[in-house]
Amino acid sequence: MTLTQWNFDQLELGEGARWINGRLVVVDLLAGRVLETRGDVPGPFEEIASLPVPVGAVAPVRGTDELIAASGTGAGILHAPQQETFAGEGMRINDAVADPSGRFWVTTMAYDTEPGTGALHRMGSPSPVLKGLTIPNGPAFSPDGTLLYLADSARGVVHRFDVDSDGDLGGRRVFVHTPHQTPDGMTTDIAGNVWIAFWGASVVRRYRPDGRLDREITLPARQPTSVCLGGPGLTRLFVTTATYGLRRPSLHDGALFAVDVDVPGRPADEFVPQSQS
Repeated sequence: MTLTQWNFDQLELGEGARWINGRLVVVDLLAGRVLETRGDVPGPFEEIASLPVPVGAVAPVRGTDELIAASGTGAGILHAPQQETFAGEGMRINDAVADPSGRFWVTTMAYDTEPGTGALHRMGSPSPVLKGLTIPNGPAFSPDGTLLYLADSARGVVHRFDVDSDGDLGGRRVFVHTPHQTPDGMTTDIAGNVWIAFWGASVVRRYRPDGRLDREITLPARQPTSVCLGGPGLTRLFVTTATYGLRRPSLHDGALFAVDVDVPGRPADEFVPQSQS
């Protein structure tokens, strides 16, 4: 496997990597920017949107060319008024993803990272659906949508939940525990393996469905933030990174990286508005 630095656009907090309509879409979270680039050859980002609030991630909307975005303290269609609010003053969104059933999930956290104030929300449902978190990251679903993986980054743990047909969570258990490292963004492949970016550790790792470590890829950037499978055949692993908090970032910090792997992923799941479900 050959790691390629896909571009030299140094994002402050690159996050939310998603493969949407044949393009890689990412966010520069605190800067409120939504960006895209092609997945076949390296190239710079093109800006889709610039918001006056943080933006955590986006998802395609079924039957349209629109994107739904987790931004500010809630979520809504990009370039339209916010549809739902999940948090109040001193809080912000952090990550988000659509699941295979078309539901949109959003995590929130405190700007000052106060322990226990983070939460997981689901659009159209009483909020929160899960609370007591600190820095909730990387909601990721198994290909069939019956399992949810959620990191509480500050605590070095990734939990796995069962998801029923109504989107209710149960069967919480520890999937990965790395008390001295910080799991961040995640994605799954078609075999149910889980790729996890580890903030501050310069690595991304693939875990088998039983939680065993299967593969590790080292990066020259210090702060990997999110991962996405896309590109030709959906076998190209893209990794976003961040310069946030680094006193002297290198030319690798904040850049996008790519490496070809052996098990493909899936395009980003679509959000299905309740009127269509």
